[in-house]
Amino acid sequence: MSAPETTPREDRRWHYRRSLASRVTLLTTIAVGLAVAFVALGAYVTVRMQMQSTLDQSLVERARSTAAAPTLTFTSGEEVPAWALVATDVRIALVNAAGNTNPKILAEETLRPGEPEIAVARGEEKTSIRTVRADGEAFRMVAVNYGDGVALVLAQSLESQQQVLSRLGVVMLLFGGAGVIAASMAGWMVAVNGLRPVRLLTSRVERIARTEDLTPIPVEGADEVARLATAFNQMLRAVSASRDLQRQLVADAGHELRTPLTSMRTNIDLLAQADAAGTTLPPGARAELMTDVRAQMEELTTLIGDLVELARDEPMQYVVETVDLVDVLDHAIARVRRRAPSVAFEVDATPWYVVGEAAGLERAVTNLLDNAAKWSPPDGTVRITLERGTLTVDDEGPGIDEVDLPHVFERFYRSEESRSMPGSGLGLSIVRQIASRHSGSVSADRSPAGGARLRLSLPGNPTPPPPTPPPAPPQTPPAEPVTDDDVETTPSGTPLSTSTTQENPR
Repeated sequence: MSAPETTPREDRRWHYRRSLASRVTLLTTIAVGLAVAFVALGAYVTVRMQMQSTLDQSLVERARSTAAAPTLTFTSGEEVPAWALVATDVRIALVNAAGNTNPKILAEETLRPGEPEIAVARGEEKTSIRTVRADGEAFRMVAVNYGDGVALVLAQSLESQQQVLSRLGVVMLLFGGAGVIAASMAGWMVAVNGLRPVRLLTSRVERIARTEDLTPIPVEGADEVARLATAFNQMLRAVSASRDLQRQLVADAGHELRTPLTSMRTNIDLLAQADAAGTTLPPGARAELMTDVRAQMEELTTLIGDLVELARDEPMQYVVETVDLVDVLDHAIARVRRRAPSVAFEVDATPWYVVGEAAGLERAVTNLLDNAAKWSPPDGTVRITLERGTLTVDDEGPGIDEVDLPHVFERFYRSEESRSMPGSGLGLSIVRQIASRHSGSVSADRSPAGGARLRLSLPGNPTPPPPTPPPAPPQTPPAEPVTDDDVETTPSGTPLSTSTTQENPR
């Protein structure tokens, strides 16, 4: 059994815990180091191949020139060209087809020609070039045909070439190391200077998180950091607007809650003072006080429900279904008639079906009708029209001023005329919220009759969608026919029943 791994996964990702500047410096150093290494290797290999090619060409030319010079005798070797005698960096020898060499010319026994040179002497090859080692020293050996079964062999030491390559390698190593160090320093400077705007932005963001000061950050330039700062400023504006709306909601809610609470406290204090003094209020006055308390409790309950509906961060899980808007309108009218029995309702509705949440749609329609009934005079008429998904509600009230038209669907907005009337200023804002949730729209205008006209438009169809067919039952494969071979029998030959069972009588 292997031992459990003790190093957490986070410890293996050490490079993610390093600073961005150090990572940029490290990557720059690695990239430059690899580039320098490949360039140095390529230069070294190129120089080495070029030097070896030049040496080979020189040896071949010298060998051919020697072969074309006055004859070297294989037996004595006394006839030697003048230029060959002074060529002290080159070893010269003759080798015959039998592999014998002229010992007077080739002094080193360890540098004897091999099979490639003998093949040239036999006439099987024109030339041969190879590298041989003798006494720990490398030689480049060239053989050319000398005629009459003899080959001329020249060998030159590679020590000078290796010294040049060694010096070249040292120089490349020194310059490469200096280049890597310079690249790492340049990468560090670039990282530090390039990330300075990021550090500045980070310090400003930390200050905002610490002080909750949502003042936008100054944007400098037009690079990626500037775009990041611009996006952060947009987020700050959104957070600031959300906080302002939250403060406004709390302030408006406190203002709206203060009125029914004050009235309720006054009525309850009157009842408490009467009971403490031992006096009995007239039955009519006591009933009026209790009616006011109940009305204020209902208003307070409605206001709290509206606040919860508007202040909810995440929408509830609503039941989405096909809703008949005509039925919703009938239920809403029935509810409003109980609260405003003196107001008449004229309805002209054509069928319209909406896919949405029935309770929310009924609440939106009820709020529109409540608003129209509240502003209509006693014995007034509210005219309701539903045509192709647009619900139009006209009342006979004083109407809406041009200044108030853009604000009637805002939270807690109440005109000067409505401040003395009951209500919280949340009903129409809930209508707009429900309409937006159903991809609809709302609008306000003046009615031809002089009052207000409110419209609610919802997408849908004049006919209900076809019902979804139930899922088809799984198909049972047909039973295979039973043959005589499939019927089991008893030892006496009586067939066994395969499908008949008796139920336990108990």
